[in-house]
Amino acid sequence: MAGEGFGHPGTTAAATAPETREHLFKVLVIGELGVGKTSIIKRYVHQLFSQHYRATIGVDFALKVLNWDSRTLVRLQLWDIAESFFQTYSGCKSSLVGQERFGNMTRVYYKEALGAFVVFDISRSSTFEAVLKWKSDLDSKVHLPNGSPIPAVLLANKCDQKKDGGQSPSQMDQFCKEHGFTGWFETSAKDNINIDEATRFLVENILANQQSFPVEENDMDKIKLTDEPLATKPRSQCC
Repeated sequence: MAGEGFGHPGTTAAATAPETREHLFKVLVIGELGVGKTSIIKRYVHQLFSQHYRATIGVDFALKVLNWDSRTLVRLQLWDIAESFFQTYSGCKSSLVGQERFGNMTRVYYKEALGAFVVFDISRSSTFEAVLKWKSDLDSKVHLPNGSPIPAVLLANKCDQKKDGGQSPSQMDQFCKEHGFTGWFETSAKDNINIDEATRFLVENILANQQSFPVEENDMDKIKLTDEPLATKPRSQCC
């Protein structure tokens, strides 16, 4: 009889489904108070924007699942520290005790991160001036297996409020090159500009590092998927 000896009906699709590797990536979203970190996360994960968010207590994160390609699933954890945290610690950072407490808290927060967004408000020059403080703090506390910094992408947020006299694209390119940023994007959570593109760019760099520095993963990290991958947008050309 045709087909005899070739297994039970209905098992072929499952048996031949491609093996899909699942990744869990922790990504930090850091920067000064009020630069739009929470708005960026809400826009990316939930496609929502509001001028007003309730203050969060402690550290929060949101999860986004990406069908990266037919064999790769990425679970992206975007970590955000509540504004109340910064209000608590920023006032005491000038003292040695305050610096130590702030440093210890960010060390816990950064642990096991594989990438980061450093955010500033394009309409407030003081937040750009603080970018290197955040980058230095990040680089001192989390590294790749070879000791190099984790990929960090600079986000010039609120580009819908852009004013004359800011940094030019060529100046931003040079700034990122000099200070070890993987790239930069002008973003707007309000108008949904470059949020997806910046995140895809960062994930691409994290995946490249995973291939360069593979880590052992147990069998729980391997799953079978038959769904088609989600559509993705092309990468931005602004960084």
